Amino acid sequence: QVQLVESGGGSVQPGGSLRLSCVASGSTFSSYHMAWFRQAPGKEREGVALMASGTGGTSYVDSVKGRFTISRDNAKNTVYLQMNSLKPEDTAMYYCAAGPRYSFRPERYSYWGQGTQVTVSS
Repeated sequence: QVQLVESGGGSVQPGGSLRLSCVASGSTFSSYHMAWFRQAPGKEREGVALMASGTGGTSYVDSVKGRFTISRDNAKNTVYLQMNSLKPEDTAMYYCAAGPRYSFRPERYSYWGQGTQVTVSS
């Protein structure tokens, strides 16, 4: 079992930055692939950024490439999402997820946090 707790969301103006954190507890954090997803009202949950266990390889959805960066600190059992140049369309609930498969598909992930809200508005 893995428990995930996100933090760092908030309200920011377009062009601003936020850093989301996700602290994991309960099992072997470093063995899981980690991901950030987001879900806006009325829309499906969307994979935003992935980080592989072991290699540390990353993948991003096209809409955030060059603006978002996923990273992890295995010593702190924490994964981060640095979000720069935020746009109104980035507004959503952001979720951290952990699982045995490297995928943008939410059904591939076994463990989820409760989410943290990000609102980008002028």
